[in-house]
Amino acid sequence: MHIVIVNRWPRFSDGIRWDNELTRYEEFIDHEANRVSYIVDGPGADGVLADPARIACLVRVEDVNDVAALGAAVREITERVGPVDELIALSEFTLEIAAKVRAELGIPGPTLDEVAVYRDKVRMKQVLDEAGIPVPRFANCESADQVRDFAESCGYPLILKPLGGAASIGVRRVDNATELAAALTTLELADYEIEEFIAGQIYHVDGFADDDARVAFQAVSRYINDCLSFAHGTPLGSVLMGPSPQRTLIEEFSRQIISALGLRRLPFHLEVFLTPSGDPVFLEIGGRVGGAEVPHLLYRVFGVNLYEMFLRVLSGGPVPPVPEVVDSSGGWLIMPKSAELTERVVRAASMRDQVPIVWRELLPAPGEVLAPGGAYDALHRGRFIVLHEDEHVVEAGIRKIIENFDFEAEPL
Repeated sequence: MHIVIVNRWPRFSDGIRWDNELTRYEEFIDHEANRVSYIVDGPGADGVLADPARIACLVRVEDVNDVAALGAAVREITERVGPVDELIALSEFTLEIAAKVRAELGIPGPTLDEVAVYRDKVRMKQVLDEAGIPVPRFANCESADQVRDFAESCGYPLILKPLGGAASIGVRRVDNATELAAALTTLELADYEIEEFIAGQIYHVDGFADDDARVAFQAVSRYINDCLSFAHGTPLGSVLMGPSPQRTLIEEFSRQIISALGLRRLPFHLEVFLTPSGDPVFLEIGGRVGGAEVPHLLYRVFGVNLYEMFLRVLSGGPVPPVPEVVDSSGGWLIMPKSAELTERVVRAASMRDQVPIVWRELLPAPGEVLAPGGAYDALHRGRFIVLHEDEHVVEAGIRKIIENFDFEAEPL
């Protein structure tokens, strides 16, 4: 089998950064039994095998999310190595791009229609709505007049969201007609949807769907703050839930969603609301491993590496068995850097003495420069993973970090 892996993620060898340490392509895909080629961009070149003897072909491009560049790279590999049997991409931003290249070049794998149910924010809600699963009221943004009509019928607040976005990038909340009018002058409407604002606590569910669109593994977590607020400088974290009626409710809701969407042989990162009345409402889903510290926490607590499961399946294997899961907890927290200012770090103090349940912490060194931008796995003011069997102890530890984190920086 000739497998082509598209990689845009670096791995670090400094013993400090743990980002992407679980995406061990060389361990989870047999490079001797298969011919394995890579397409990488600048950062991605640091995330693959250093031994060229085990790689069939490696092609560098400026941006793996440029569909023309990715297609050209696959053609080059085909000419040099032979036909491609699998084109593997793990990043959410590359899933649709890879599907377009597969369609263009006749490569087996997830199609654009299959990817749409976990990439297109409107398509996923259409499918679930037709299945009778609660979703926010929603619509494609077709014109300014149509968006205003939706707002008038639905009421404020409203959410404007990129159809294929992730990590709340580009998401905007509008609270009144004046804010909506301002937004309509700046957005490319064809790329957006508009949806009802749902009040309630947000949870995320991370798991894996088997061959029959059933949930083989899932873990439910409760957000501390929310992803949209994080984009504006608010700390973001979550706590793994222990046994409770709320967890059982969300687990069953998750199973209904995975079945209705027909997700098979892939990981998922699902977000749902629990409204003040206790009813679950779908928020959105991604057919990929959750971001931030999610995969590292799940691997540490449950021994489940969702990247390993995904890569073994993508390279032709069965869905791997899941270890027997023992109820425990843990959580993570990101203290974000400034979204507007470049700053030089003066001090970022460890929280291990104040919060002994900290398992991992990533702090910038004095003198380090933090520039705006980057996702959850960027170097922020502080990133923490905490461990304890009791979710209430975990949450208390996270909130203590938020309240007492000692950080100082000077703007540049």
